[in-house]
Amino acid sequence: MAATGLHVLSAVGLRIGEKHKLSVGGVALPRVSVSVTAFSSEQRSAKSFRDYLEAAREFIRPEENSPSRWFSPLESKARCDRAPLLLFLPGIDGNGLGLMRQHHKLGQMFDIWCFHIPPSNRTAFPDLVRMVETTVKSESQRSPGKPIYLVGESLGACIALAIASCNPHIDLLLILSNPATSFGNSSLQHLSPLLKLLPHQLDLAFPSVLSLIPGGPLKRMIAHWVRGLPENETAANIYQDLVTASTFTSILADTFGRETLLWKLKLLDSASLFANAHLHLVQAQTLILSSGNDHILPSTCEGKRLRKKLPKCEVRSFKENGHCLFLEDGIDLVSIIKATSFYRRGRHQDYISDFIPPTFSEFNKCYGVNRLLEVIMGPVFLSTTVDGKVVRGLGGIPSEGPVLLVGNHMLLASDKISLPGQFVHERNINLRPLVHPMMFTRMRDGLLPDVSGYDTLRMMGSVPISATHLHNLLSAKSHILLFPGGIREALHRKGEEYKLMWPEKPEFVRAAAKFGAKIVPFCGVGEDDFLKVVVDYNDQIKVPIVREVLKRVTAEGPEVRGSVEGEEGNQDFHMPGVIPKCPGRYYYYFGKVIETGEEELRDREKAKEVYAEVKKEVERCIEFVKQRREEDPYRPLLSRLHYHLKHGLLTQVPTFPF
Repeated sequence: MAATGLHVLSAVGLRIGEKHKLSVGGVALPRVSVSVTAFSSEQRSAKSFRDYLEAAREFIRPEENSPSRWFSPLESKARCDRAPLLLFLPGIDGNGLGLMRQHHKLGQMFDIWCFHIPPSNRTAFPDLVRMVETTVKSESQRSPGKPIYLVGESLGACIALAIASCNPHIDLLLILSNPATSFGNSSLQHLSPLLKLLPHQLDLAFPSVLSLIPGGPLKRMIAHWVRGLPENETAANIYQDLVTASTFTSILADTFGRETLLWKLKLLDSASLFANAHLHLVQAQTLILSSGNDHILPSTCEGKRLRKKLPKCEVRSFKENGHCLFLEDGIDLVSIIKATSFYRRGRHQDYISDFIPPTFSEFNKCYGVNRLLEVIMGPVFLSTTVDGKVVRGLGGIPSEGPVLLVGNHMLLASDKISLPGQFVHERNINLRPLVHPMMFTRMRDGLLPDVSGYDTLRMMGSVPISATHLHNLLSAKSHILLFPGGIREALHRKGEEYKLMWPEKPEFVRAAAKFGAKIVPFCGVGEDDFLKVVVDYNDQIKVPIVREVLKRVTAEGPEVRGSVEGEEGNQDFHMPGVIPKCPGRYYYYFGKVIETGEEELRDREKAKEVYAEVKKEVERCIEFVKQRREEDPYRPLLSRLHYHLKHGLLTQVPTFPF
């Protein structure tokens, strides 16, 4: 079988590599290294479902007594240091190619092994678990300091949960796509008795799994028609869809014959029962990916259920996608892992060394939703050069780190919209904002927005604020964004626009001095041109019921500055009542660079002086902009829109003279 299998892989453009023997219960499981046909980097990221079908055609040829085995795509050879191992556990199809469209990008971060279960294989679920478990234990002993990722879809998700429940001492991270733990609530459980009753002439295997096609061939045809392409191009697309559907029909007929389908349904049933019975033992960090258009399993409801059952679980929903999530257009597992801060190479999360900057396409996707806001805000960026000259743009920001950018928080932290993107666009600098930990974790579920709402900020490099993380970022010579006022400034009261709510201790100055970092004070001005606070925190706590709700909401997130007294330590969560105003303009002004060194580190009084200097410079910048913006003819939105219509949307709109 091994020789035949290798010959089959070679026949579809997969190169045979070195075999690695993995002993499981006395049976040698070959790990075969293969490489998918080479494409350029851009083409690899655009592999289609049809490419998957071409490779799957050879993987699923029915052969007697075919053992399960591992294979490793050579095209996804790990390129980063200390890359963790990723084990892909397939769904009901069993071919192990479910990540084929993700291999190239995943391979830059992981060492990928894929589990292959041939159609003729009749290994029971407990034995499949033992096979994978043996590999997990072996690799964990070989690399004890690195985590092991288990990526499973449907059936494979149940295998991953079973292994995690039986091995709580092994550092595992689970990524589960549409887990088959919901099999008992799906229509599939009624299919087995029906198949047994029907005569053999009626083979329902293909109709029962036709919806596995991502989007379905009919949906693809309609989509091509609606797009309004030329008739010849539309006809070509529909023809390709028909060819794909025909190919898929042939493959399904080979994979899901009557007896095979009956066995797969029995396997799903036992997998679901086992996994559900052991959920209470799972302690591994888990990410559930739920498809809202899954016609095979009730995945949306199952994701919510598992979120409550598993202690370290997050859920991401994909409302428009089907069962085979990783094979669908627009799904990028690497981007999902980055945005959920789910990537680490050691036993603990390191937001500095484990951070992988977004690619150009990821950056555009993150900030594409903000482009309309950018036009409405019309942000102006000013900076101060070494000789004290004020210039348009970020030319005065030091290129070499460490650099600590310290400024005031505007209402609702609206400054987070423009700043990181502008630094990438203009200076190719990846800004690392220090943000509230509630954007990363919750102490308990409740009324706070789900952490998925902050995925864009995490993708772009945001880090939970702490002394340790500030120290590590400075050590890595990063450009760091710090708002000492925190939530108290971002959720300020009526009449407190541009009032600094900074703590008394100059700790960030002493941290910066330890690494000789440059401090750049800056201000953000413009919130009062967009929103007006009409109901603030003081108004809300006067109502007893609201006061109790705010206490519960604050307790849902991690505590920050619990030891700080006074208003600066009041970091209670609430939503100010605001009314919109006729849009004006946002301004960001970066003041003169302040050097730090050994003197501030040794002498606390000197550190306090520098701290006061930074604060004073921020206040000076605020007053400068508030006065000079009155001279800006393009401060009103209508004036800027008229300028854009005349000169183009990408043209920089002028501002006040400086």
